[in-house]
Amino acid sequence: MGSSGGTADVEEATAGEAVDVRRFWEGLGLPGLVDVHTHFMPEPVLKKVWAYFDGLGPLTGGVEWPITYRAEESERVGLLRGFGVRAFTAMLYPHRPGMADWLNQWAVDFARRTPDCLHTATLFPEPGVTAYVRKALDEGARVFKAHVQVGAYDPGDELLDPVWGLLADAGTPVVIHCGSGPAPGKHTGPEPVARVLARHPRLRLVFAHMGMPEYEDFLDLAERYGEVRLDTTMAFTDFSEELAPFPRRALPRLADLGDRILLGTDFPNIPYPYVQQLRALERLGLGEEWLRGVCHDNGARLFGPTGGERTRTAGR
Repeated sequence: MGSSGGTADVEEATAGEAVDVRRFWEGLGLPGLVDVHTHFMPEPVLKKVWAYFDGLGPLTGGVEWPITYRAEESERVGLLRGFGVRAFTAMLYPHRPGMADWLNQWAVDFARRTPDCLHTATLFPEPGVTAYVRKALDEGARVFKAHVQVGAYDPGDELLDPVWGLLADAGTPVVIHCGSGPAPGKHTGPEPVARVLARHPRLRLVFAHMGMPEYEDFLDLAERYGEVRLDTTMAFTDFSEELAPFPRRALPRLADLGDRILLGTDFPNIPYPYVQQLRALERLGLGEEWLRGVCHDNGARLFGPTGGERTRTAGR
């Protein structure tokens, strides 16, 4: 589907896809999927993100990037539910100072009206960041998003040091885009985040996109630090394999880390159907137990009761 698509196009394109997605997880004996990397944010912000992709902005690496699920918020939530995604995130992120706290307040409301969303928050190295991160935790944030590439900041910035300590103490996962794909940034790559982990070894960082394209360097960090995880977002798909192929020699390491790999997709901002991410994981040939962990069990274990299940449990 092209980048000019709308809600009607999305509904038509996904009419049969939900059946394929559900067949995938049902075949593994799972109750559904846990997707730790989906994007929901204020509509004006999301539309600017889409416009950036449409315009082949520098951070896209100049690659044509049609948005497959270009639809209104309620339609996108409905699509994930139709796929059988039991828990998902609202990966939102600032590109400049003064945005993060505002985004976090929007996320509080979104989580309240979307019980299957894992309450997501974000951050930026700026005065007051520790206070608003603490506030977000007090308001129930269960996962944070950090985008080193878009924010163009050093994760080792001294303003963030107390924040990393706070999040490590809270045991709250942080999905962090710090790899150099699809285009490198001033502070992307393994070295800056390695310095953060050296100071905060219990920090639950989740390397987005498997650390693409520095896959093996980020696997090194996961093997060194027991609380580090990686998400599968866009990795292994035909689209990404053309740009940054995952090295086949690293597959045994991926198998060994099977309890710390989490399903992520980048929905709705992906240039192909959702089911392609699942099929790409299956093609790796790492077995059904590995797939069950990645697609549901690892996320469910990390976050505990999720979404509507969490609401029902609290009401008992």
